[in-house]
Amino acid sequence: MHHSRQCHLVIDCHGADLEQAAARRSRALGHGITNAGNADTRYAVLDTPPDALRVPLQRVDHDSRVHLDLETDDLEAEAARLEALGATRIQQVQGRW
Repeated sequence: MHHSRQCHLVIDCHGADLEQAAARRSRALGHGITNAGNADTRYAVLDTPPDALRVPLQRVDHDSRVHLDLETDDLEAEAARLEALGATRIQQVQGRW
C-alpha cells in the first residue's frame, strides 16, 4: 500500500500583492515569513515549526481559496483512492502532491 500524508495548508491569493497578503497572514497567525529554498516569486511561506504543517501562500489566477496538499509516494494510487471517495481531479501542478 502506498503512503500519503497531509503536508501543506496552501492559501491561494487571487490577484493579490503577495508580499502584503503574506504580511497580513503572518501577523494573524503569529509566524514570520520565510522563502528559504524557494526562489519562485509566486510563493511566500510562513515560518512554521518543523513538526507543523507548512503554510505557503501562492499567487493564482483563479478565485482565492485554501486547499490542502497531500504528499504521497504513489500519486496515481492516491488520486484514485480520493476520487473513489468523491474527490474531483482538477489540475496536476507538481509530481508528488
